[in-house]
Amino acid sequence: MMLFRTQLKQPQSLLKQPQSLLKRPPAHWVRHLSNAASLTPVPGLDLSHERLRRAVFYVPCSDERKILKSHTSRADCIMFDLEDGVSFNRKSHARSLVLQALADSPCRERGVRINALASGLGLDDLATIVQSSRLDVVMVPKVESAKDVWDVVRVIEEAKKEVRVIAGIETAKGVVNVREIAEAHPLVDALLFAAEDYCADTCITRTPSRKELYYARAVVATTAHAFKLQAIDMVTMDFRNPRVLEEESQEGAEMGFTGKQVIHPSQVDIVQDCFAPPREAVDRAIRIVSGYRTNSEAGKGAFDLDGKAIDMPVVKWAYRVLRRAELAGINVSLSN
Repeated sequence: MMLFRTQLKQPQSLLKQPQSLLKRPPAHWVRHLSNAASLTPVPGLDLSHERLRRAVFYVPCSDERKILKSHTSRADCIMFDLEDGVSFNRKSHARSLVLQALADSPCRERGVRINALASGLGLDDLATIVQSSRLDVVMVPKVESAKDVWDVVRVIEEAKKEVRVIAGIETAKGVVNVREIAEAHPLVDALLFAAEDYCADTCITRTPSRKELYYARAVVATTAHAFKLQAIDMVTMDFRNPRVLEEESQEGAEMGFTGKQVIHPSQVDIVQDCFAPPREAVDRAIRIVSGYRTNSEAGKGAFDLDGKAIDMPVVKWAYRVLRRAELAGINVSLSN
């Protein structure tokens, strides 16, 4: 199965989109279920877009010591930072180091957070990093419209590169326009929520309960899933408090986020554990999928498991759990 998001007709004012907007993404982007969990297709379920990106770890690209230390990180995604993690007087130095940082990194996914386009630095950052053959993803902060995405995509296309885009939703305008951002281009791979900038933009007062952020987080997570994108949750700023980190991570996973931003090496393992399916969920999903196969072969639809009705929405949930478990390296073996 190929990942392809159906494009809606756009008004005449939006005709200056990149020419590749309607193209199907390259075949090698697509990842398929590799083992027993994928053998029985489920109508209407497409897992080809799934990618493991639990911890997105920001590494300031102005600090050579931290760049080197990131080589040993277990984070699913290393994001070399040219934006908030770099002081203004070190921006040029950070940009001068980024290509070597990408070239040397042994990590699973290598990305760069550029400066916001409105800063006047973002497109120059992008022109530099697309020179790298090791760049997998670019994180664009403070995206507020589809045009912001198109401006980034044009540079990527001119460089003839295949680089995924994470769109940062960090302002009230970004939240209001999140749908058009999500469907702006097939290169958009994830939506990311940044709480601190959002609070600054909306004059929201942060509280330990995080209730003031619920609406914006829910909008970002729901929109991401509507367009088959990943949803990356906010940073836990209290990075020396593992209890708060675990609580926030579990909450984010329950809200539908697929991963979380981290700013300190000590946060990585907790986040990756929280955004991997728990063993109990995996075991139940195995039983559901096994039951689904047996009953499907017998021509049955909904079936009973432990006194509870199992219908197609529950089966789809089970397949999604098993796919994420596979990607996280959790053993998934089905009897049947």
